[in-house]
Amino acid sequence: MKPLVVIDVVGMTPRLLAHMPNLARVGSRGWQAELGTVLPAVTCSVQSTLLTGRTPAETGIVGNGWYFRDLGEIHLWRQHNALVAGEKVWETARRAHPGYTAANVCWWYAMGATTDLTVTPRPIYHADGRKSPDCYTRPPELHDRLTGSLGAFPLFQYWGPTASIGSSRWIVGAARTILAEDRPDLLLVYVPHLDYDLQRFGPDSPQAITAARDVDAAIAPLLADAEAAGATVVALSEYGITAARKPVDINRALRAQGLLEVYTQAGMEYLDPWTSRAFAVADHQLAHVYVADPADVPRVRAILGELPGVDTLLDRAAQATVGLDHPRSGELVAIAEPDAWFTYYYWNDDSRAPDFARGVDIHRKPGYDPAELFFDPADPLVKAKAGLTLARKKVGLRYTMKAVPLDPSCVRGTHGRLPDRAADGPVLLCSDPAAPAAVERDGRIAATDVRDLLLTLQGLPVKEFVR
Repeated sequence: MKPLVVIDVVGMTPRLLAHMPNLARVGSRGWQAELGTVLPAVTCSVQSTLLTGRTPAETGIVGNGWYFRDLGEIHLWRQHNALVAGEKVWETARRAHPGYTAANVCWWYAMGATTDLTVTPRPIYHADGRKSPDCYTRPPELHDRLTGSLGAFPLFQYWGPTASIGSSRWIVGAARTILAEDRPDLLLVYVPHLDYDLQRFGPDSPQAITAARDVDAAIAPLLADAEAAGATVVALSEYGITAARKPVDINRALRAQGLLEVYTQAGMEYLDPWTSRAFAVADHQLAHVYVADPADVPRVRAILGELPGVDTLLDRAAQATVGLDHPRSGELVAIAEPDAWFTYYYWNDDSRAPDFARGVDIHRKPGYDPAELFFDPADPLVKAKAGLTLARKKVGLRYTMKAVPLDPSCVRGTHGRLPDRAADGPVLLCSDPAAPAAVERDGRIAATDVRDLLLTLQGLPVKEFVR
C-alpha cells in the first residue's frame, strides 16, 4: 500500500502559501482546494471532523472544551479519544485492509486512540506541584527512541509566552523518525507554529510572513522524506487566522445582569457554574452559553444581542442548521463579529482574579485564553521574574509563574467563526494529481469529505459510518 502522510499546518491559508514554497509545491505537483471547515473552526472540533467525516453535532466535539453537565465542571483540552464519537479513518481502513498501521504525532484526542503509534504532549505532574516537559508515547519504547535523538519534548515552546518554532521542529523530527523506522501506512502530523505568531502579531504582520517561512523550512525535510518513501502527501489547515481588534467580555456582561455567580476563596473569585443561571465557555470567536432555566433563555439572548462584538446567537434550532446541535452545546451559541473574540474573564477587579489567571494553565481556566502567548507588557521586569521562578523550579522548590497579562488588547489574531473569504480560510494540498469527485467544481472540499478522500488516496473502499 502506498503510504499517506497527512500534515496539519495550523493557520495555513492561500494567502500565506505565497511565502511557503515547499508546501505550495505539494499543490502544484498535485492539486489545491479550499477546505470548507466546520463551526466552530477550532482545533479539537475540526480535527475530529477530518478523521471521522462527521460534524461536531455527530462527534460531540463542540469546541476545545465545554461544560460537562454531569460533572458540573468546565474542562478544556481533554485528551481521551473516547470523547469523540464515530469511527476514525484508520479504523475504517483496517476493516478493509487488515494489518493497516497508523501513527499519530500530536493530533488531538490521542490518549486511548487505536492508532498503532502515538506521540502527544504530556507533562510530568510531580507530587510537589512542579510540572516538567515530557510526552506520552505508545508503544512505551517509542518515548526513549524519540527523546534519545531529539531531546525532551519542548513543552514550553509548544504553548505559552515562550512558544516557538522549536516545538514544531521537534514534532517534524519525531514524524521523520517514525516514517523511516516504523513505516506506517498512515502518518498524521500536527505542526502548530503558525498559530502562535499569527495570534500574537496578526495575519498581516511581518512576523506572520516570517512564521510562514519558518514553518515551511521546518517541514521541508519531512516532505523530502515522504517523496523518497513514495508516500502521498496531504497538507491541510483547520482554520485561517484573521485580525483581532475587539475582545468581548461575555461573562462580565452576564455577571452585570445578575446571571453569573462567583464564589470567593483567599480573596480570589472563582466562577460558580453550580449556582449561575447563565455563563459562557469562551472559545476564540465562539462561546457556548449555558442557561440553567429554559425560562431565562429569552432574557440571556436579549442581553447578549445588545453586547458589542456579538454577531450571531444560535438557539437549538439554529445550531442544528450548522451541525452544532449536541447535548454538550450551550442553550445558546454566540458567534463574534469578524474582528472580535470572546474572553473568559468573569471578575470585575483584577485584584480579585484567581492566581491561575496570570499563568499558563489551560486545564483550570474556564475558557480559552490567548493572552497566555504573551509576557505581561505592563510589567518591565516580567521576564526577570520568570527567570527567578524558573530557578526555584530547577532547585526543586514550589513555584507560581505569574507572567500572563490580564489585559487582552495585546492579542492580534483570532479564529473560530466560518471564514468570510477563502483567501483567509483553510486550504488543502494533495500531491496526487488525480483530484477526487469530492472536490467541488469551485475548487472546494468539505471537511466532512476529507476522511473519504484519505481512504480513496490509498485505494481503500469508503465504508458506511459505524454508529
